[in-house]
Amino acid sequence: MSTESPEFSTADIRELGITTDALEETKHLQRNFGRKEILFFTICTLVGVDTIGLLAGLGAEAFTWNVIIAVTFFIPSALLFAELGTAFPQEGGPYIWARLAFGRLAATINNVLYWVTNPVWFGGTLSVVAAATVSVFFLNGAELSTFWFYAFTLIFIWVGTFAAILSFKVGKWIPILGAYARFILLTFFTLSTIIFAIQNGVHGVGFGDFSVTKAGLVGLAGLIMFGYVGFELPNTAGDEMKNPKKDVPFSIGRSAIVAILMYSIPVLCVIVILPADQVSGLGGFIDAMKSVFTVYGGEIAADGTSTLSGLGALFGIASAVLFILCLLSSGVAWIMGSDRALAVSGYDGAAPRWLGKISEKHGTPVRVNVLSGILSSAVLIAAHQISEGDSAKYFLVILSIAVSTTLISYIAVFPALWRLRVTHPDHPRPYRAPWAPFLSILLTGWIIFATIELLFPGLGVGWFGDDFRPDGWEEAEKWKYTLTELIPLVAFVLLGVIFYAVSGKTRRNLAASNLVGK
Repeated sequence: MSTESPEFSTADIRELGITTDALEETKHLQRNFGRKEILFFTICTLVGVDTIGLLAGLGAEAFTWNVIIAVTFFIPSALLFAELGTAFPQEGGPYIWARLAFGRLAATINNVLYWVTNPVWFGGTLSVVAAATVSVFFLNGAELSTFWFYAFTLIFIWVGTFAAILSFKVGKWIPILGAYARFILLTFFTLSTIIFAIQNGVHGVGFGDFSVTKAGLVGLAGLIMFGYVGFELPNTAGDEMKNPKKDVPFSIGRSAIVAILMYSIPVLCVIVILPADQVSGLGGFIDAMKSVFTVYGGEIAADGTSTLSGLGALFGIASAVLFILCLLSSGVAWIMGSDRALAVSGYDGAAPRWLGKISEKHGTPVRVNVLSGILSSAVLIAAHQISEGDSAKYFLVILSIAVSTTLISYIAVFPALWRLRVTHPDHPRPYRAPWAPFLSILLTGWIIFATIELLFPGLGVGWFGDDFRPDGWEEAEKWKYTLTELIPLVAFVLLGVIFYAVSGKTRRNLAASNLVGK
């Protein structure tokens, strides 16, 4: 397997505005990212299992909007990133595209949002869902004590962090195993759901329940789109790819089909099996698995509580292990990618230089990896303390921040396709997306709409009304809720401005200045 570091042509150095520090740091990168790894990596970023229960809990209409948004958002974004990922395959992916299109300041702010959402999500939602899974399947529903909650979740976070620190040749195995875990778990769950429906029937979802409404669009768009972003993430390791011009379109095309099926079918299964009022955001998919697996051994009480026994309990434990691996691999894949994007901005003059250090031994941004692990741990501890151990309320608040921050970070990425067609018309494009202006406008419009609705839930229909207000919040707390979303966003934007302000020396030291006459 090749570990040869990337090289830049004179044309690339001039056109891309590569810094001298970038040439120095990219020497340590290793080309270990082949077609198979890119495909599995992309599947782990796209097929998130932590939001299946929350989406299913919003009813049959959620499935319909999931299909509509897959067609009008997910597939167009696949086309867009297939072009950007092959035309500009350099390390840093979305940061590089935003920087070439709109300059370093805009790209810096965008990149901080792109990076910070992942340690927040990793520590604030993925680790908590993993702990809830342990509680349901290993402790028969009993809550973990405070000590064991922190012990398990912190181990979960730092296993993921160390996987990101190791060379990609080693760390890639968690995303690869996570992709296989998704195939096995979601296929087995789907087949078990069919058996369950044959034996017990369904809870009575009618065809009319799948009809769409304006309220459904307002309430569901952001959450569904959060599950449908991530095509670009492999390109954050662009200089570690063996053949991005061929492998990126291949991986995007296949992962798009897999993601739509693997995300939509489990949502439909949960909707069919459990009444919406029995599906919580935190444990919806977990509870659905436990109910379905009673066909192998166990029973469901009159109040909907499931108890597994015999083969059902065995399948439950095995599925819980696979589910936790799915959660871990999602976090690892996103941390690996977003940390690389932040490191690139460090050696490109858009973040403190010390963040842009690539390990000579591992070929990874170890300093940023450690920073992400620390931030994930801090979010976990702070949110758990603030919520006084109320995991469900804590889960929804942190998830809302992660969703809004993630979506906003695409505001400078989606328009980059159209902008780069104008500013770099002669740049080689192995793949050209159709209707580039339309794709940029459509996708940016979706992002702006979803962001507004995330900050002001239900705006235009019933701002912070009963149908849009997160569980645990009162209508009188709508401004308090909005501030919990806005204040972190403003802080992240200011952090981006600070990063840019302190990095002038690095960005002024361009490698092209040493190419006079060449």
